[in-house]
Amino acid sequence: MSMRFTERARRRMVALTMAAGLAMAAVGCGGGGGDDKKPDTSASASKDRGSAPSAQEGKSEAPLAELKGKDGLLLQITSAQRDTGGFLTVNGQFKNDGSGSLVIPSALRGDETEIVKHGTSLGGATLVDSKGKKRYYVLRDTDGRPLTTTGLTTIESGQTIPVFVQFPAPPASATDVTLQVPTFSSSTIKISG
Repeated sequence: MSMRFTERARRRMVALTMAAGLAMAAVGCGGGGGDDKKPDTSASASKDRGSAPSAQEGKSEAPLAELKGKDGLLLQITSAQRDTGGFLTVNGQFKNDGSGSLVIPSALRGDETEIVKHGTSLGGATLVDSKGKKRYYVLRDTDGRPLTTTGLTTIESGQTIPVFVQFPAPPASATDVTLQVPTFSSSTIKISG
């Protein structure tokens, strides 16, 4: 009887610990509520799984821009929204228009040592404000991880993968900026907010 009680107590403790861990992870990611909020600037990517893509599935709006990569890989930009905290979140999706499975190029992460050690991401992306003559790089968290979708590996033919990238927000006077992503064509996008 006491053995059964001990086992039951252990299971409850494990369940309580897991629930507390999941609650802390949800607070840290800033998701919560299932609404279409942009990723929280304090969210950081998990070292093992990568960051979760932003909530974009099911949207059928026309993209702001379409950047072409190799072998039919496309990066469709769906929004570029200023946040009140002084950040710019660019949302989009990878789309495989090719006939076979494609490997997401590791060159997307850029070549900065701090970003390279965190795996495949969009860490090499930049925004260029031609009028203000400034280039903006992907934001990083306190551990040096880029504030962008990470853990990108392969994409099957016809598949889409939602992605996001966060930059420091250009001044309010900058409404059109050029998005540059390694191995992709560049494109001008319009900032909202």
